[in-house]
Amino acid sequence: MLNLAVLKAQPAAPRIEDGALIDSSYRTWRVRSMVGMFVGYAVYYFCRKNLSAATPGLIQDLGYSKTQIGTIWSILYLTYGLSKMVNGVFGDRSNARYFMAIGLFLSALTNWFFGLSSSLMMLGLWWALNGWFQGMGWPPCARLLTQWYSPGERGKWWSIWNTAHQVGGGLILLLGGYLTEHYGWRSAFLVPAAIGGAASLFILERLRDTPESLGLPPIEEYRNDHPPATTVGKEVSMKEMLFGHVLRSREIWLLGIANFFVYLVRYGAMDWAPTFLVEVKHSSIANASYKAAMFELTGIAGSLLAGYASDRWFREKRSFINVLYMGFLVFAVVEFWWIPPGHPMLDAAALSAVGFLVYGPQMMVGVCAADIAGKHAVGTATGFTGLLGYLGSIVSGVGTGFIVDHYGWNGGFLFFVVSAVLGAVCFAMIRNGTGARAGSN
Repeated sequence: MLNLAVLKAQPAAPRIEDGALIDSSYRTWRVRSMVGMFVGYAVYYFCRKNLSAATPGLIQDLGYSKTQIGTIWSILYLTYGLSKMVNGVFGDRSNARYFMAIGLFLSALTNWFFGLSSSLMMLGLWWALNGWFQGMGWPPCARLLTQWYSPGERGKWWSIWNTAHQVGGGLILLLGGYLTEHYGWRSAFLVPAAIGGAASLFILERLRDTPESLGLPPIEEYRNDHPPATTVGKEVSMKEMLFGHVLRSREIWLLGIANFFVYLVRYGAMDWAPTFLVEVKHSSIANASYKAAMFELTGIAGSLLAGYASDRWFREKRSFINVLYMGFLVFAVVEFWWIPPGHPMLDAAALSAVGFLVYGPQMMVGVCAADIAGKHAVGTATGFTGLLGYLGSIVSGVGTGFIVDHYGWNGGFLFFVVSAVLGAVCFAMIRNGTGARAGSN
């Protein structure tokens, strides 16, 4: 039986007074934390985005329509978004180490059962459960990022961690496409399930909870990097976190609505690009997955540039960089849409540009939410913006499937273009990406 006490946030240990020991401990645990979060969250994607690579093979084998497959995607996004919000609240007061590891293990288990199922009902059930367990990945990472990295360096370190999305998503598209083409779509779930189980043990070995739980001073004190009007160390109630720092904040609401449109485009491109390339551009399943993997991998550069630029030039107006990214995203989506069949290199380049541009805002929403809500409510704030983001994913899943079934791929891409424009408008309405705090750290 699991002892639920391990999920409780760890209390502060006796304070270490040796300055040299504090320095060496912080150097060690900051690296360990980043490696544990990075690898763990990348493998979370192995157990979620494998469906993108497997979808063409699943449709061919079981004969389901795009609307039916889109419904499975939307079910995951619904349970994931709800889980991200609920577990964001609990994650702010939980032990990030165990919270993240348990979520990945249970996600791997649902992948195993999904790979053994065939009926639409059972596929939907297992993917719904998977969405809930997937929602246990982000909140502990948001908690760890704000506990181990101070406000002045947050954009840089958050962007580095955020590339785990692209590394995990890109690698599983490569692996999933290869497995689907050579061993059938079921292998694209059974193999990641085994990898996820092993990675959950790695998370337990690498991570710890807060610096204070190891006897270290708070990161703001250690680096002498305090946010404005700081109340570092203050514990707040769940009610205060949810209402005082999140639901009454105009800026958090605007971030969440913008995230709705970011995720609609992000998951529209990520989930449906392989199918679009197979049906319209006449790619093989494996080649379509390889091109879609470039979407993820170039997103690494987009995230890193956004994080660096936000710390270096836009810390007082982080949302401005999101407006720039979303504006250029409109042109990249149109380019990918209009390239005629027979130009695979251009297809890959255009899809790569979409990935580069969509992942900058996707990462920056979390950074802006952390700045606005404060570190004691970061899981709640990012959970709320994530919930609205995954409402966009729900619309993207079944909505894109329905639109393409009834109006063709032109209707689907027009859907994405309008969404990118509306996302840019919402980001432009945010007054200040860091200073408009509903409460303080």
